[in-house]
Amino acid sequence: MSVIENKRLGKRRFLKRSLFSLGAAVLATTLLSPLTASNVIAEVGEPEKEELKFGFIKLTDMAPLAVAYEKGFFEDEGLYVTLEPQANWKVLLDRVIDGELDGAHMLAGQPLGATIGFGTQAHIITAFSMDLNGNGITVSNKIWSEMKKHIPHKNGKPVHPIKADYLKPVVDKYKSEGKPFKMGMVFPVSTHNYELRYWLAAGGIHPGYYAPHKGDTSGQIKADTLLSVTPPPQMPATMEAGTIYGYCVGEPWNQQAVFKGIGVPVITDYEIWKDNPEKVFGVSKKWADKNPNTHVRVVKAMIRAAQWLDANNNANRPEAVKILSKSQYVGADYDVIANSMTGTFEYEKGDKRSVPDFNVFFRYNATYPYYSDAIWYLTQMRRWGQISEKKSDSWYKDIAKKVYRPDIYAVAAKELLAEGKVKAKDFPDFATETGFKKPQTEFIDKVTYDGTKPNAYLKKFKIGLKGKEKL
Repeated sequence: MSVIENKRLGKRRFLKRSLFSLGAAVLATTLLSPLTASNVIAEVGEPEKEELKFGFIKLTDMAPLAVAYEKGFFEDEGLYVTLEPQANWKVLLDRVIDGELDGAHMLAGQPLGATIGFGTQAHIITAFSMDLNGNGITVSNKIWSEMKKHIPHKNGKPVHPIKADYLKPVVDKYKSEGKPFKMGMVFPVSTHNYELRYWLAAGGIHPGYYAPHKGDTSGQIKADTLLSVTPPPQMPATMEAGTIYGYCVGEPWNQQAVFKGIGVPVITDYEIWKDNPEKVFGVSKKWADKNPNTHVRVVKAMIRAAQWLDANNNANRPEAVKILSKSQYVGADYDVIANSMTGTFEYEKGDKRSVPDFNVFFRYNATYPYYSDAIWYLTQMRRWGQISEKKSDSWYKDIAKKVYRPDIYAVAAKELLAEGKVKAKDFPDFATETGFKKPQTEFIDKVTYDGTKPNAYLKKFKIGLKGKEKL
């Protein structure tokens, strides 16, 4: 495993002009409202821990970490960081829990799943959302040729968004022939798993249930299509070998299928749920309590990195692509990464379309850890059986506030505002922000999501557990 070593460059620099702090009272309480916590005013001190090791998976949405390192934003905060790619999401999570990593680029569902005890039990928190959008669903050339017969065309090209309705006849044919229809996703609590399931179910294809209370964590109970875990970099090769017929993954592994000529991305997650939250930066609650000043400084550096990535209508993206193409980061060809990172996305070979918001790192308050984002993931855990029994609306809200920490984020943002590095217009109004977005309507199935009413939301779906239902 390659390691990126950050050499000390000169004398450590500490910013003394801080105005805001994480007092002990702030970090000792996990359920404070963002308003209460962010109003604590004192001084953010020097970092308790200066040498840090952060983990990541080789995906383009790890970019805020790479940029914070390469542009010196970590060093500006007196932090000397090593970035280390991890073999898979489970190893990454386990190493954060064990303390081998100080923090990591995580699937948004990982801190939530760990905290409620699905899989590994540990209290993980996040004070920083790393990006919006960035995923796609790809099928093999063979499946595409069958699927394409059912897709409406205009001017010789498929009409987008391409719904799973057009995949259903293909899946039904496989079922009638006694063949399991197999697809890949990256982890049971990944955005990719939930997005793939959401897309399939919206097209009438049952993606299967989990039943952890029965010891069944396959996620394939009553399934029309069998979903299984495949590490992101291995997706194209696994599909090419015929082990899976399609997958949901982040970039650059959808575009890699196009470049290799082995598959066709049929839809992006932007088309499944416009501006959906993606990865987060996660740390253990124990680590955050022990290193409050360090944590704030990490978030500060990453906010600056996210801002740089989206600045001037993505003007810095070519430089970002050059950084990410290095072997120690994503390690894919420049052209493969650029295909999505620079505002376009290629579906069928030659069908390249403008998708300026395919990767969003800072716009639309992308870095703010909204409670409503956390609750959406929890509703999907309940919908597919990872949460076995009905939970009250207040339970969803309590877990969200236990894991997502906009209070810490607000301290970091206010520090940057005081230093003149960011502008207030680019952040929520911390005095009034509740952590809940307005009801969101831009889903592929037109179902409205209101994060304050999770159980009512679950009742809207034909496929999926709801109410008191239990397998």
